[in-house]
Amino acid sequence: MESQYKGCSVNRGIESGTREKELGVANKRKIIRGFDLFLRVAAVVLSLSAAVVLGADRQNTTVAVMLVPTLPAVNVRYFMVANAIACAYGAISVLVITLANREEKPRVATMILVFDLMMVVLLFSSFGASLAVGLISYRGNSHAHWRKVCNVIGKFCHQGSAALGLSAVASLVFFLLVLSKILNLATRENIWLA
Repeated sequence: MESQYKGCSVNRGIESGTREKELGVANKRKIIRGFDLFLRVAAVVLSLSAAVVLGADRQNTTVAVMLVPTLPAVNVRYFMVANAIACAYGAISVLVITLANREEKPRVATMILVFDLMMVVLLFSSFGASLAVGLISYRGNSHAHWRKVCNVIGKFCHQGSAALGLSAVASLVFFLLVLSKILNLATRENIWLA
């Protein structure tokens, strides 16, 4: 009889060890999912704030973009539109992640990774373009005979600087999302890059 109990206790030990590993993996996935959701909400708030701060700032110069030759040109502020697109995408991705099934499907995860990477590119490009124009406004350019204007319209420059800072942090948050998703996919598929 003792041999029956010993075999049974060893078997229960193996089963409980397997259950503990499964619970550990489930807890790890919940933590990663929570971190991902936190970063997405932060990216939405930051990109929305950058768009609102610059949108509330009075700007007289806009860029006319011709989308189709038969239609009139559309006035666009690239920095503000890029942040609005990133904000909208972030909100949609939060909804997709929260409404999706608990088990992530590889295609959905890959699609979100690709769109996250597109938001990184969009935000960094708008940040770079706006920073270049902002530096010319702040310092001027003696070779092109452009004078600095931030000493005349200081409020505009301060709000633009705040919007640039918010957008830079939003860009970094989207970049962190890309890195975390790549690491998550690599560890799930046991792919280790050398």
